[in-house]
Amino acid sequence: MKRTLIFLMALFTPLVAFGDDFDFENFAIVDDTESDFVAESVDLNPDATIAPVGSFDIAGVMLGMPFEDVQTLFFKTKGLYSPRKKDSIIYTIHRDWKYNLDYECRQQGIYVPEKLEQCINSLARDRGLIYASELHLERPQTGETMTVYFTSNATDNLVWRVVYKNDVNELEGDAEKFENQRQKKILAFWEGVLDKYGAPNSGTDKWISSTNAYDPMMTAYYGALDLLDKGRRTSDESKNIQSSRENFRAKPYAF
Repeated sequence: MKRTLIFLMALFTPLVAFGDDFDFENFAIVDDTESDFVAESVDLNPDATIAPVGSFDIAGVMLGMPFEDVQTLFFKTKGLYSPRKKDSIIYTIHRDWKYNLDYECRQQGIYVPEKLEQCINSLARDRGLIYASELHLERPQTGETMTVYFTSNATDNLVWRVVYKNDVNELEGDAEKFENQRQKKILAFWEGVLDKYGAPNSGTDKWISSTNAYDPMMTAYYGALDLLDKGRRTSDESKNIQSSRENFRAKPYAF
């Protein structure tokens, strides 16, 4: 499990909020799960062509956009979406780097959990290892939400995934009229998806930019869209693992 630093203010402020050593009052520490993906094969539909998924956007957010650009789009301008009222930005230290810093702090004789966490956070801040990993947005009046995921600073803190959800599956009850309304909501959603992105070119629900599952693709669900670049995420993960291994501050053994 990796642990994340969550920004607790509704409006974003720069990382100067860290202030002096161990000044993390604006942050809370929580557990977060790993994002692991199994690469399933993807095939083009007969007579279909490759889709330009790399240029697809969801509410203006595209794969590969820098965090600063997405931040400006939703925090500094009036748009369709607004930051979630609580925990709108989640900050993370990559797991392997956190293991490195844990070792360094323990070598300094720091073992008390609270002090150990403070030491790790301070070292991570000073070395630029804390990065914005998630941005949560919402449109309360329509029941829509967006979660934008970013790579680490090792690969320039870029968008690698956008997950959009709406309320088309939510019903007031089981009566026939509610089911009728639900079906109409789903139909309207799918018509909007097809108008914007064209027909899926892989199966009935996927837009793919190549038959390589690690290249950009988008999947549609009932009331959801998942715009994803597994390759960008995997590259970032590999770079962090390799870099943390090379920079592990082991004892100066002599033999």
